[in-house]
Amino acid sequence: MAKGTGSGESWGTRIGVILAVMGSAVGLGNFLRFPGKAAQYEGGAFMIPYFIALLVLGIPLAWAEWGMGRYGGVRGHNSTPGIYRTIWRNRAAPYFGVIGMLVPVVIYMYYVFIEAWCLSYAYYTATGALSLGNDSQAYIGFFKNFIGMEADGFLLGNGGVSPAVIALVLCFVLNFILIYRGLSKGIERFCLFAMPLLILCALVVLGRVLTLGTPDPSKPELNVLNGLGFMWNPKTEDGSFLKSLMNGQMWLEATGQIFFSLSVGFGIIITYASYLKKDDDVALSSLTSNAGNEFCEVALGGLITIPAAFIFLGAAGVAGRGTFDLGFMVLPQVFESMPGGRFVGTLFFFLLFLAAVTSSLSMLQPAIALLEEGLGLGRRASVAMLGFITMVGSFFVVYFSKNLMALDTMDFWVGTFCIFVLATFQTILFGWGLGIDKGMEEINRGASIRVPRLVGYVLKYVAPVYLSIVFIVWLYQQATAEKGNYFKALAEDRVAQMTVGFIILVAVLFMLLIAQSVKRWNKQEQLQSEAKS
Repeated sequence: MAKGTGSGESWGTRIGVILAVMGSAVGLGNFLRFPGKAAQYEGGAFMIPYFIALLVLGIPLAWAEWGMGRYGGVRGHNSTPGIYRTIWRNRAAPYFGVIGMLVPVVIYMYYVFIEAWCLSYAYYTATGALSLGNDSQAYIGFFKNFIGMEADGFLLGNGGVSPAVIALVLCFVLNFILIYRGLSKGIERFCLFAMPLLILCALVVLGRVLTLGTPDPSKPELNVLNGLGFMWNPKTEDGSFLKSLMNGQMWLEATGQIFFSLSVGFGIIITYASYLKKDDDVALSSLTSNAGNEFCEVALGGLITIPAAFIFLGAAGVAGRGTFDLGFMVLPQVFESMPGGRFVGTLFFFLLFLAAVTSSLSMLQPAIALLEEGLGLGRRASVAMLGFITMVGSFFVVYFSKNLMALDTMDFWVGTFCIFVLATFQTILFGWGLGIDKGMEEINRGASIRVPRLVGYVLKYVAPVYLSIVFIVWLYQQATAEKGNYFKALAEDRVAQMTVGFIILVAVLFMLLIAQSVKRWNKQEQLQSEAKS
């Protein structure tokens, strides 16, 4: 594949870029968040809004990001501010890229901490440190102590460096070594190795779960078939499938899951696609990476997590569990009860770790692209600068660990709110800025499959309305919620206020970097114009 004109980097192979994009999407959400949401919201009924969101938003938005990314890349830009500037020739355009920088960088700050949990739990499971018997409170207490959930500063001032911090440092070093090695030698090479290994581990774990049968003959109802039924069958009091579809919150959660699942609205795909050359396929590549991600989420994640937990703990032990509860409190107990559970549990947490690394790597590249092309920094300086910024943010998350308030606040305002905003903006940018004619021409240039023109109309008219309605309803429900109200927390909680203040500081920093980049781009264009004349 030919080089882009921005940084001089390029993908080495077509399968490499597909696996890299797939790796950015396949993460903790596939194996923990998705099955948890599906079980919480009426089992199989959840899949209706999930697949509607996939078809109306996910796949079209992914095509749009691939197309816009390549469009900007062949014109010399790999960062979202630069790409937006090439599509929408307006002075304000590059500054919308602040969100495209903010989302992946801030999410990385707390995501790498969760990545460290996965690595640690793989180690603890392998060594038997998580063999805590059948007392569920023991697993809850272990997790809360491990992440410092009882008090702020617990992980940094408890008579020494905690194992969680040591694991965080190891993950941080691994991520930045790989990102320093560059696009092809770092990200692509790691994903070519990690993604097949991840899927292999998942298939081994899945094989064990599906052959569990009925482990406890005294409880014949707790079997693998009923576990799958709990995951997939619609469950309502009166048996009405349509009634379960009237749950508005379920539609919101399904839409949000698609964003997390496919990495749309993160500013990642558009950056990755910018390193393609003009006639490289984006239509089939996008669809292939989406299909691979859905396989990992629906066929693997959906068939492993909930059925395994149901078989040993029953419906009461699974229903209503959050992502962290399910992954780090419930499943360790399940693996302890399972024949061969130590081996299976180690594989499971190791595959979570691999999935987390492929995702966290992708979160660093958008900012690296801006620092390289916008400020003209070399790889070493860009990595060092981004490393310092993200290290400060991760330290902030680790220090304010009580009830995970800093992590939760970042996840809400950046990992949810800003993603909705960015996805909506990029949909409008494609449909109205680039336009249906030029946009669909870009997607279909060099394509191995033909994307129908209908997709352009969906992106221009349907997707923005769909997103706006979901976003407004979601904001209203959040603002009026009795529990988990982040607006109320922002007004009352000091840590929430400090976290939002930190997010604003990072946004201002990127705003200044973009302003400097715009000056540099304008100067380059002026010199090129003078040279031509």
